[in-house]
Amino acid sequence: MAKYDKADIERRMQGAVDSLKGDLSGLRTGRANVALLDPVVVEVYGSMMPLNQVATVNTPEPRMLSVQVWDKANVIAVEKGIAHAGLGLNPMIDGQTLRLPIPDLTQERRKELAKLAGQYAEKAKIAIRNVRRDGMEALKEDEKKKDISEDDRKRLEEEVQKMTDRFVADVDAAAAAKEKEILQQ
Repeated sequence: MAKYDKADIERRMQGAVDSLKGDLSGLRTGRANVALLDPVVVEVYGSMMPLNQVATVNTPEPRMLSVQVWDKANVIAVEKGIAHAGLGLNPMIDGQTLRLPIPDLTQERRKELAKLAGQYAEKAKIAIRNVRRDGMEALKEDEKKKDISEDDRKRLEEEVQKMTDRFVADVDAAAAAKEKEILQQ
């Protein structure tokens, strides 16, 4: 049985790109985005829970987030969770709703966020290269076991390299778009 599986390699590379896009959506750009609160965890009912399991988040205005807490007893816990998440947001309590005005970003903070986007992109590229390495090793093992010929191995290695190049280009494009969005506001 051949160890090389093109579909698996492509799925894993696509997973790295999708993960990067999720990470980038959580970076603050000065506009309200519900994904901004995805990393927030809240201590409720004696355990740590993601914010989206205790409240609804929406964007009533371009520069405002609204968090509707389902259980009134959890409002203070949600406020603490958001305040301690390191997002630079100061929640204002309004009954069972928390309002989060999105402050303007300083130029220095924009540069830090752009650098962070670049770091996320580099991690995604490393993940893609690791998948490529796994694919190349699988091809060499298949050749050793006589499952494929040397010519097939070389042809398939070129295919894996083209796939790698395509996904790395996707990563570069996503990171460049996010950096441009951060720096232009």
